[in-house]
Amino acid sequence: MNFFHAQDDDQVEGGALGRKLGLTRRGLFAATTGMVAAAAVTALPGRAWAASPIAPPAAPLATPLIRDSKRGIILYTVRDAISRDPNSTPLPSGFKAVFKALSDIGYERIEFAGYTQHANAEGGPNLETIAGATLLRKWLDDNGLRAEGNHGFIPGSWPLTQADLDRFKTTLEISNILGMDHMGTGNDPTNSNYKADWDIAAAKWNTLGEIARNSGYVKLYTHNHDVAYNFLLDSGPLDAQGRPTRSSGIRRLEYFLGITDPKFVNLEMDIYWAHVAQYRYKTYTAPDGSIQTNVFNPLALVQAQEGRYPLFHAKDGKINTATTNGYDMVPFGTGNIDYTTFFRGLTSQHHYPMYEQDTAPGNAANPNQSLQFAEISYNNMAALTTA
Repeated sequence: MNFFHAQDDDQVEGGALGRKLGLTRRGLFAATTGMVAAAAVTALPGRAWAASPIAPPAAPLATPLIRDSKRGIILYTVRDAISRDPNSTPLPSGFKAVFKALSDIGYERIEFAGYTQHANAEGGPNLETIAGATLLRKWLDDNGLRAEGNHGFIPGSWPLTQADLDRFKTTLEISNILGMDHMGTGNDPTNSNYKADWDIAAAKWNTLGEIARNSGYVKLYTHNHDVAYNFLLDSGPLDAQGRPTRSSGIRRLEYFLGITDPKFVNLEMDIYWAHVAQYRYKTYTAPDGSIQTNVFNPLALVQAQEGRYPLFHAKDGKINTATTNGYDMVPFGTGNIDYTTFFRGLTSQHHYPMYEQDTAPGNAANPNQSLQFAEISYNNMAALTTA
C-alpha cells in the first residue's frame, strides 16, 4: 500500500542507496542514468578501446548535517495513525504498520511516547509489558529501525515509594528489551518557580539516573518546555510563605544542569520550545529590584555542555507574534527556526534529532496528514548540509 501522493517522485527516497546519497528517487535516476551514459561509449573502428569521454569534474557531494542513521521521529507526531482502527481505514494504523511507513520514508530512529495503540491493531491496545516490548522490538528490527528513547514513567514522589521504584525498574527493563540507549519523560523536572523545588528535583533525578545506568546502558533524560527556561526565583525579599521573589538571573533548567550529575542526568532539548523561551523570557527582577535584560541563546546553552544532549526535538516554528509563544508549529524545514546554524554550531554528530510536531495529525479531510508531514520533514532534515 502506498500512502504517498503526487509528490512521490520528488520526495520518496530512492531505496537504501538513495538514502545513503541523500537523493530522491528522481535524483537517483538522474545520477545513475549519467553513469550509464558515460560507460556506454562505443569503441571506434579499428581500436580495441573506447574513447574516454571528456566530462566536467563532478561537484563534490555535500556532507549532511544530520547523518541518515541519526534522523528520527517521536511517535507523538503520528499518534493519530498509531491510535486509529485498522479495520476502518486502508491507511497505516497501529505500531507495526506505522513503523513500515516511517521506514519507507527513510527514518532510522524512533522515540516512543508511550506504548498504547488501537485495540484492533496487532498486539492489542497496551504493549507496555515484557511480551509487548518483545513484539515491538521484532517490528522495529524487521523495518531497520532502532528505538532511541521514550517519554515514559518518571516517579513523581520523593522520597521514592516502593511501588514507584518497582514500576520504574519495569520501565527500564522494557527499555532494555527495545534496545534503547536513552529513556526519559516529556515533562520538565518540576514546574516550580523556586530554587528549593529544583533542589529536590535534582536529588530525585540523580538517584533515578544512577538506577538507570546500573540497569544497563540507559541514559536518563528530561525534556523541556519553554517555562523551564524562565528565571529561577532564588533571592530578594521573601513573600508571606517565606519564598524568594526575585532572581539572580539564572534560568531554571540551567540551575538544574549545574547541580545534577552529568553521568546520570541528560537533557533532550526541544529546540522549538527553547526558541519560544527566547521570545518570552527576556527580563527578570534582580535582587536589588532593578529590571535586567538577558536574551536566551539555546545554542550557547547546548555548547556549554554538549555531551549532556544526546537527543533533540527538531520541531520547527513559523514566527507569529500575534500568539503568546511567538511561533506556530509547522513541518520541519518550513518555519523560521535556523536549524542550519544550530546544528553547524555543534562539535559532533553524536546527537539524535527527533522530528516532532504536536499539530501534525489531520482531520477527516486529510486523515494522513501526520505521515505526509513526517515525509516532508524527513526530506528537509536530510537536505541540511555542513556547507
